[in-house]
Amino acid sequence: MIKQAIIPLAGLGTRLLPLSSVFAKELLPINGKPGIEYILDECIDAGIKDIIFIISKKKEIIRKYFYNDKLYKSIIKKKKDPRIIKEYKKILFYKKRIKFVYQNKPLGTGNAVFKTKKFIKNKFFLMLFPDDLIMKKNCSKEMMKVHKKYKGSVMASMKVKKNNVDRWGIYSISKNLDKNNFKILDVIEKPNPKYSPSNNAVIGRYILNRDIFKYLKNQKKGKGGEIHITDAIRKMITKNNSFIGHKFSGKYLDCGTMSGYINSGIKISKL
Repeated sequence: MIKQAIIPLAGLGTRLLPLSSVFAKELLPINGKPGIEYILDECIDAGIKDIIFIISKKKEIIRKYFYNDKLYKSIIKKKKDPRIIKEYKKILFYKKRIKFVYQNKPLGTGNAVFKTKKFIKNKFFLMLFPDDLIMKKNCSKEMMKVHKKYKGSVMASMKVKKNNVDRWGIYSISKNLDKNNFKILDVIEKPNPKYSPSNNAVIGRYILNRDIFKYLKNQKKGKGGEIHITDAIRKMITKNNSFIGHKFSGKYLDCGTMSGYINSGIKISKL
């Protein structure tokens, strides 16, 4: 059983400036609820017990959000407000499951994942990107079923427009396993649209074998001078590690841009 998840949160969120200049983008409300809580609820509903947040010193506000006990206790003592009591209990429920790891230099997702090595106990773990919300169906839970069936690593997949493939990691497919799952032959980080092997994109949900830490340890910087998780995955595939692409059925919302953030709140309010 997969019981641990990591969530990279150290990025500066430049696509959401100026909001992210003073506030962590993951705490911005989406239809009245902080974005990170949608990710936490997905994890908990999927049976995750241990959640590792990767933050930086510039994102300490995220830690404070879960450790503001003094404020809550003071307000509850004075007002006895049922809504505030309910919110504080929810925060305490989350806090019991969260650990914090720091990535203070922006060296990419691969470097962020490597920072969690000493905390990952089991053979497989879950990783979720907070910019990618998947509503109506629990994508993590569905991927765990796929992992159990095919015994390998799993990554969420969605078709994107061919002229947008340079925003994503893109798969080439070895073979279809069933209607919603395929074996991955290769994955390329942000390919040129002219040379992209497909328009099947990696979406921010991964079930990874902890062997990936061996590859990340010596992983060189890639595009943009960052250490990409995609490059380590490519090496694992060449060493015959099984990776499955999963075409999820939930509704995808991209919260990483200003227009996407605004539209996500509107769409969630209508679900």
